[in-house]
Amino acid sequence: MEHLGPVRILHTSDWHLGRSFHRVNLLDAQRAFIGHLVRTVRERQVDVVLVAGDVHDRAVPPLGAVALFDEALHRLADLGVPTVMISGNHDSARRLGVGAGLIDRAGIHLRTDPAGVGTPVVLADAHGDVAFYGLPYLEPALVREELGAARAGHTDVLAAAMDRVRADLAARPAGTRSVVLAHAFVTGGTASDSERDITVGGVAQVPAAVFDGVDYAALGHLHGCQTITERVRYSGSPLAYSFSEADHRKTMWLLDLGAGGTLTAAERIDCPVPRPLARIRGRLDDLLRDPALARHEDAWVEATLTDPHRPDEPMARLAERFPHVLSLVLDPERSPQDPLASYATRLRDRSDQEIAEDFVAHVRGGLAADDRERGILTAALDHVRLTESSEEAGAR
Repeated sequence: MEHLGPVRILHTSDWHLGRSFHRVNLLDAQRAFIGHLVRTVRERQVDVVLVAGDVHDRAVPPLGAVALFDEALHRLADLGVPTVMISGNHDSARRLGVGAGLIDRAGIHLRTDPAGVGTPVVLADAHGDVAFYGLPYLEPALVREELGAARAGHTDVLAAAMDRVRADLAARPAGTRSVVLAHAFVTGGTASDSERDITVGGVAQVPAAVFDGVDYAALGHLHGCQTITERVRYSGSPLAYSFSEADHRKTMWLLDLGAGGTLTAAERIDCPVPRPLARIRGRLDDLLRDPALARHEDAWVEATLTDPHRPDEPMARLAERFPHVLSLVLDPERSPQDPLASYATRLRDRSDQEIAEDFVAHVRGGLAADDRERGILTAALDHVRLTESSEEAGAR
């Protein structure tokens, strides 16, 4: 970084290389994004690239995704612009971190080991040092002891990691600017359907205040670009990975970090869109006739049919007008008195913990679970999720 202006940062995350969209292979679209990222770095004179986790979509990614990741590393290294990258909850931290020491020499700094959260990548410009701290996804039950956290909760382990960050920063020259990369669900963020559940350890959300003391927190995990505070932001995923993201504008953050650690500029850089998404809803015949839906005929479509009875060959009939229809949801119109309608309403937007507690109260004639019983339910649900995650990783 040799210019005299502010440090220019390109913040991105959640590439999910190898992921498909309702069986549509997205590898070409992901390759187009990598090309777009490289052009942006070159044309906008970016000083450092940040990738805040979920580089891959699986612990053991398919060969095509591995090849694309290798291509991305080479293209970023060829730019001569440093890249700082952390592992997310979809990544295998150990696999992603293989060769990190050698890759580091090429200016690609992989941060996947929780033990290294307090050891930054330090870059310098005319105004002094900028310390970039990589906090990989921290699974509470697995890193609590290593980080010395008081409890196995998301807030606790992130707070312990940030204590190490602040301690290292305090020992550096006055005026050192600081940036943290983290992969977490921060309170105030809006989730979508394509993020893997990270509620192991109780409450998944952590307060933004956990990142106090640094100039910028570059977040990953949530797929919508959003600003929690001026200094705490999600870039979001570069592509849509569920129909719940139909209204997202997929972007990267281009940020200027001034000499005093102040963000002097924050701009959203649009990512290429392989095909727009559309969610349509109604009776089948209405969807096939409605002229207002003509704008969605070239989109990837999720159709929710409200016909009281399932129509004949609904996907085939929808495809005649919407050739890229990918998802069919049946949600028949029901009267409020229908027991199925009332049951679905009761379950909507409720967590596994809340459903389990409701069941306890139901079978005991309204007597709710006490604090001890709620703790038992939490521990049981966490055990199931951890077991599923371990089995899934082993299968992959």
